[in-house]
Amino acid sequence: MVVGDTYSMQKLLSKSIYVVLVVNFLNQNISTCSAQEQDSLKKIWHLNLEIRPRAEYRDNYILTPTDSVVPNFHINQRNRLTISYQSERLKLMGSLQEIHLWVKSGEASTVGSIHFYELYAEPKITDKFSIRIGRQGVLLDNGRIFSDAPWAQQGRSHEGVRLMHKTKNISNDIFLLFTRPYSDYYDRAYSAVASHQYKYMMIHYLKLKTGKYLTISSTSAVEFLEQPNVDNIYNRITTGGRLEWEMNNMYLTLSGYYQLGKNAQQQSIRAYYLQPEVRVRHNKTTLRLGAEILSGNESNGGRTITQNFDISYGVAWKFMGNMNFFARFPVDVGGKGLINPYLFVLHQFHPKFAARTDFHLFANQYRLESSNGEFLNKYLGFENDISFKYKPIKQLELNYGFSYFIAQKEMEELNKIINPEKISVWSYLMISYTFQLLNHSK
Repeated sequence: MVVGDTYSMQKLLSKSIYVVLVVNFLNQNISTCSAQEQDSLKKIWHLNLEIRPRAEYRDNYILTPTDSVVPNFHINQRNRLTISYQSERLKLMGSLQEIHLWVKSGEASTVGSIHFYELYAEPKITDKFSIRIGRQGVLLDNGRIFSDAPWAQQGRSHEGVRLMHKTKNISNDIFLLFTRPYSDYYDRAYSAVASHQYKYMMIHYLKLKTGKYLTISSTSAVEFLEQPNVDNIYNRITTGGRLEWEMNNMYLTLSGYYQLGKNAQQQSIRAYYLQPEVRVRHNKTTLRLGAEILSGNESNGGRTITQNFDISYGVAWKFMGNMNFFARFPVDVGGKGLINPYLFVLHQFHPKFAARTDFHLFANQYRLESSNGEFLNKYLGFENDISFKYKPIKQLELNYGFSYFIAQKEMEELNKIINPEKISVWSYLMISYTFQLLNHSK
């Protein structure tokens, strides 16, 4: 262990002790204020530690413009310490994490910023209404528009207030979120919050179960963003929802969103997103057939209106392939939109062992134009993701995956690969071990 690791672990321990003291202080004060109330629910303390190393290998593709395209192998590891307290009228959560990057090109172990993934208090005002205050993960609907990014070692969270009202058939949530300047030590590559671009954001989420088979949900978000190098605030609005119908082993869904407002270039946005899907279960096998359609621009330059749909806070790998070729919009598709038909096949061999294979076809909505003015084909390539999950005991989970991408020359124009004649590959092995350090109730 290098000196930086020792220093980081000391900070981790000191912050953990601080959280315990703060939570204990709040617990004592809340207990005093409500001493005359009879608490029908026990006061429960949990202290959990998760250790999650992941080894990754990739060849012939680029995740970001600064990445090397030579074969790359590295191991990253997340250590997450979670402290929670719950009573009938209060929930407290503190989740402190540290991320290591090691065994990369002969470099010494490095540590990302040590920070809280979540840190919030959630008082329950009534049986149906509660308020969550602080840093928190936001997972709405299927995670495509807003997700807590469970695959990413740093995860994704937001700071602010969440108002939650829930009945048997209706969930109604309002979020008031903000970002603030973070220190240089708060590296965006490891932070759960520092990569956000908005200054303020408001979200409304509504989920309604109508009858036995149909569920309707809607998500609307208004972002207040700062124009780079200019003292100007502009707005971007994303609104839409999902219809879900499920009966026996059949599931049908249609999701659609519309985006308007302004982008950083002060263009007016008129963009859309669609996702139809059908899911069928038979015995231990599940088939999912669907597509994603993100709108783009037909022509380049001199536009006052853009049709580029931007997904900034959802997950990409869950729908567009584990290799994350298309995760940043519109840059990863050249501003030309994307059509992604997919087929997922999942099979549960055993309660402890499951396998999955995903098939993706990728095509631009409009044709790319090369640097010499030539219009290229829309078809970009084919990806296949194969993964296995094994859970021998409750605390331990092992995941292995292998993915390959057969690219067209258009991917070279998008600066995603160097050699379109060569198959791009990515593989990983991840171990997640979570154990309970404390489980106390009174």
